[in-house]
Amino acid sequence: MTNDPSIIDEMLREAKNIAVVGMSDKPLRASHNIGKYLAAHGYRIFPVNPALKEVLGQPCYPDLDAAQSAARQQTGNGIDLVDVFRASENVPPIVDDVIRLKIKFLWLQDEVVHDEAVSRARAAGVKCVQNDCIYREHAKRA
Repeated sequence: MTNDPSIIDEMLREAKNIAVVGMSDKPLRASHNIGKYLAAHGYRIFPVNPALKEVLGQPCYPDLDAAQSAARQQTGNGIDLVDVFRASENVPPIVDDVIRLKIKFLWLQDEVVHDEAVSRARAAGVKCVQNDCIYREHAKRA
């Protein structure tokens, strides 16, 4: 599957609240730096990692349900986009949550690929990108 540039444009333009699944508190990790970059560029991030209590001075949520609840409470809207920094085999249950929570966009970072789960998400109306970097795509459009 190839990623549609117009969907990438739409995601970057419309998403305001981004759940960063697998976000790390370690500054050398891509998930940490990309979450930080997104926050610095006007997106509200909701770190999701059950092993952490806080990342970048804000609460870290144990799962997408908790992040969705926090987003609704803080902004009046839910999560717009889920950015995934997890191994490909962990994608199907994340897709289940995205569909159940009616989240509009799913982004799987570099080397995160799960064609079957992405097909299921697309069939449910979720717009998806996989095996691409949201930072790189944002930076080249900035």
